[in-house]
Amino acid sequence: MTISKPVHRLTLTLLLAGLATLGPFSIDTYLPSFPSIETSLHASAWQLQQTLSVYLLGFAIMMLFHGSLSDAYGRRPVILISLIAFALTSLGAIWVNDIQTLILLRGIQGLSAGAGMIVGRAIVRDVYQGADAQLLMSRITMMFALSPAIAPIIGGWLHDLFGWHSVFLFMTALAILLFILCYRYLPETHARHRRNHFSLRPLTRNYHEVASHPHFLLLAATVACHFAGFFLYIASAPHFVIDTLHLRSNQFAYLFMPAISGVMLGAFLSGRLAGRISADGTVRIAYFLLFTAVSVNLLYNSLFVPIWPWAVLPLTLYSTGMSLAMPSITLLALDLFPQHRGLVSSMQGFVQTLLNAIVAGVISPLLSGTPLYLSLGMGTFLLSGYAFWHRYVRLMRKCAKQQTC
Repeated sequence: MTISKPVHRLTLTLLLAGLATLGPFSIDTYLPSFPSIETSLHASAWQLQQTLSVYLLGFAIMMLFHGSLSDAYGRRPVILISLIAFALTSLGAIWVNDIQTLILLRGIQGLSAGAGMIVGRAIVRDVYQGADAQLLMSRITMMFALSPAIAPIIGGWLHDLFGWHSVFLFMTALAILLFILCYRYLPETHARHRRNHFSLRPLTRNYHEVASHPHFLLLAATVACHFAGFFLYIASAPHFVIDTLHLRSNQFAYLFMPAISGVMLGAFLSGRLAGRISADGTVRIAYFLLFTAVSVNLLYNSLFVPIWPWAVLPLTLYSTGMSLAMPSITLLALDLFPQHRGLVSSMQGFVQTLLNAIVAGVISPLLSGTPLYLSLGMGTFLLSGYAFWHRYVRLMRKCAKQQTC
């Protein structure tokens, strides 16, 4: 592939990793400031939770279009315009005087925040092939996995030192820095002669083909439910960390570091088991870890008053199992449509993010006040995910028996 200018591998890795982390930073950095924002804007806890839910809704919707827009108009324009939009909405959030305006700005932020992650994957595939592409993706993923752990730490420090407005100033500065670096160093990797005409009709037809496939729906729902059980605690972090564990606003890392460590451990185990154990076998091991984590969590919250670290350890085990299962299930979904793998990836991300928006806006406000309710919520999502997976396995066995797949 000929690109507009040569780019060093390390430079490209750092740029794409930075773009991918914009989403997690815009979610997790302001969580420690929830109580102060609530007081400052005279908002209810439910209203404040909608700033997260609306952000995720916008994020999910635009996931369906970022890749297609970059296919039609080029990678650089989509990324640069999205960074400008993110910077402007972050800057606007500094000056808001009411919760309704903040909710609106967060929604627009969500529309722009996912471009770097989605388009970044396409850039990797534009520039590298085979093992080189896999190596670059793995490095980006490792850096990306650290951002949810680092973001609340930075947010807690900024909040304690300068107040909640400084968190959105940090987001503005981050977007401006990424814009400058991308404008200077990020090449255009999608040549004009390879671009597609952007048309909603064929795009809608392809999305309908994927969204109506029962196997895809079951696999996407499985991954989404598994992650929702984990994300429930992330969305409830302000209540869980401050009200339940009685930690300070600069101690959100006490929740996020163990949780993200589990994600990284699960991803590492998945790589080690690849080629040695079948996808079905890997998922079975993952379910053993997941059900163990949920059982321990329910038992602990039923019998004891939650304290750190015991209240967090089940979440670490859960995130390990979730991360172990996710690659195998995701690959099964991608292999259903070899000719539309990018579209399938967008659709799966859309399903997962949409459920996360519901978790943040509806389920978390209902459950976050009681630790036992949170553990029951996690268990309910796991059981739902297992039901979808079990249904998928039964369908595949039926297809194999009838030789229709």
